[in-house]
Amino acid sequence: MTTDKIVKPGSGYLWILIFFGSIAAFVYLTAQVHPLFAIGFIMPFLIMFGFIVVNPNDSKVLVLFGDYIGTVRENGFYWANPFYSKKKVTLRVRNIEGDKIKVNDKEGNPIIIGTVIVWQVTDSAKASFEVDNYEHYVKLQSDAAVRHLAGSYSYDHFDDEQKEITLRSGGDHINAELVKELEERLGLAGVRVIEARITHLAYSEEIAGAMLQRQQASAVVAARTKIVE
Repeated sequence: MTTDKIVKPGSGYLWILIFFGSIAAFVYLTAQVHPLFAIGFIMPFLIMFGFIVVNPNDSKVLVLFGDYIGTVRENGFYWANPFYSKKKVTLRVRNIEGDKIKVNDKEGNPIIIGTVIVWQVTDSAKASFEVDNYEHYVKLQSDAAVRHLAGSYSYDHFDDEQKEITLRSGGDHINAELVKELEERLGLAGVRVIEARITHLAYSEEIAGAMLQRQQASAVVAARTKIVE
């Protein structure tokens, strides 16, 4: 598994001077019809392709002919081998506001659930090489994690208030389980899950009315039981 190897190329400011110097040399050699004028023509282009700009909260993954060289994470202006390919990977915190999806809970009841997931790339090399497209991977795995979580818990309890945790009553516990599930899935891509929470939870339309009546009936029974006690 490829992980981040932090590198810091040389400053790009010195190479700006060399760049303009190579242009001046090309002009001079051309005027003198010197046989080395072809080299003077190529040099500015080679130097130009070596410049690297890394903005705050960004990184650049350097690869040379298929070999991973390292990752530049410190913002600044640099110069490196012009033959390096330079892939930008942002380190900014991002969020996914998932679509409201229809799934079955543990009892097999169709429910509608929506989530918000806050995430960040912590390993640029993993994000670049371990998965094909890390942004798409995050979206797909987030959807899969939500579906798995929804199928592991009941939407609500009716008869026994001491029953196991449910999606409706679980609160922080359910959110923590979602974070854990996501971290297990997204760690491969060098992604850290900062926060995940359920933002929408409801029965599907076709059973919403029946479930509401069931909840009301359970509430009446519970109230009568307490009165008797």
